[in-house]
Amino acid sequence: MAMKIRLARGGSKKRPFYGIFAADSRMPRDGRFIEKLGTYNPLLPKDSEDRVKMNVERIQYWLDQGAQPSDRIARFLEAAGHSEKKERSNPQKGEPGTKAKERLEEKAEKEAARKEAEKEAKEAAKAEKEAAKAAEAEAEAAAEEAPAEEAPAEEEKAEE
Repeated sequence: MAMKIRLARGGSKKRPFYGIFAADSRMPRDGRFIEKLGTYNPLLPKDSEDRVKMNVERIQYWLDQGAQPSDRIARFLEAAGHSEKKERSNPQKGEPGTKAKERLEEKAEKEAARKEAEKEAKEAAKAEKEAAKAAEAEAEAAAEEAPAEEAPAEEEKAEE
C-alpha cells in the first residue's frame, strides 16, 4: 500500500482549514484516511504557533514506514527543522510571464532611447559651448581690432 502524508481540506467556503493525514495514495484528497497527524490553518498569521500543529513523532513513524510527504507537508517539516531542505527544480517558476517580459523590453527600449537623447543633448551642449567660445573669440578679436582703428581717429580729434 503506497502511503502519503498529505492535507485534506475542511472548513467552509472561503475559510480553508486543513487536516494533516496519513492516507493511502489511492484514496481521494478528502476521503478515507488512516490517521490524523495534525492541522494547518492558513488564515492565521505566519508567525502563529497554531498555524501548523503536527504530531511529529507519528509523522516520523509514518515516514519510517515509507510514507511520502506531499510538497506542502515537506515544507512544513523543513520549517519545523525535522527534515532536510530539498533542492527544488522548477526552472519556469522564477521566469517572468510574457506580459512582464514585454514590459521589461519596453522599459529597456525607453532607457536606451533616454540615454541616446541624453548623449545627443550633451553633444549639442558641447557644440553650443564650442560655438559660443568661437563667437566670443571672434568678438574679442573684433574688439581688439576696432579700438586700434578708432584710436587714430581720436588722435586726429585731439590734434584739431
